[in-house]
Amino acid sequence: MSATARKSAPLPDDIRDMKGGAPIVSLTAYTTPMAQMMDAHCDFVLVGDSVGMVLHGLPSTLGVTMDMMVMHGRAVARGLTSAMMVVDMPFGSYEEGPEQAFRNAARIMAETGAAAVKLEGGQHMADTIAFLVARGVPVMAHIGLTPQSINTLGGYKVQGRGNAAAALMADAQAMAEAGAFSVVLEKVPATLADEITAGIPIPTIGIGASAGCDGQILVVDDMLGLFTAFKPKFVKRYASLGTDGEAAIAAYAEEVRARSFPAAEHMFGDTAPKSKP
Repeated sequence: MSATARKSAPLPDDIRDMKGGAPIVSLTAYTTPMAQMMDAHCDFVLVGDSVGMVLHGLPSTLGVTMDMMVMHGRAVARGLTSAMMVVDMPFGSYEEGPEQAFRNAARIMAETGAAAVKLEGGQHMADTIAFLVARGVPVMAHIGLTPQSINTLGGYKVQGRGNAAAALMADAQAMAEAGAFSVVLEKVPATLADEITAGIPIPTIGIGASAGCDGQILVVDDMLGLFTAFKPKFVKRYASLGTDGEAAIAAYAEEVRARSFPAAEHMFGDTAPKSKP
């Protein structure tokens, strides 16, 4: 069923049921206008902690706070009617233990209206995910390159090559067994991503993984060319809005300095126009 034909947003179980079917479409969003643009086209929209880098100029996602995620979650929720909303749990909001994770996940869901939360980590997060799911918090898992762990991963490197493939497969299986309704595979070799997709009963959402994943996600500012500080290999630019926007701003500045803007049609006269009889 197309997004435009849906009467209501899907639930996590609906996303789970898309396993092996029509590819799941998703993007990140941080603002109401952007959410409105993607609502009819996405199965779910992720309020990603990438907001820290994309909108707030942070060097990584590590400085993102709960308050930031709640604020942007509320903004995105105002723009969605057809797509499900998932909100990232920021660094430091769930790693301490299941109880801490539940308190913060419950806050996110209550204050934003999110249908689910996403958290990073493999087998070591299985108990936390099971704890959340048992208490009514649907969880999207995230394995492979986990940006909140870049300091221990040695940077933004491909994960799961060589001998590390078995561990990543075990991570994926642990996420499914813990009750996650889907799992993001980030920066994973395509062959391994295909093996994981075939080997677990929940949908895989690829970002720098494989076209064979059950779905795909990109950071919307990357694919629109709005965020240009760097471009990962896995990003396809579908537009160059950053370049177009900079050119528009330059044209505006030139016209202001030349006093050609505002022109007569942009200003108001001393008397009101006469109304038609």
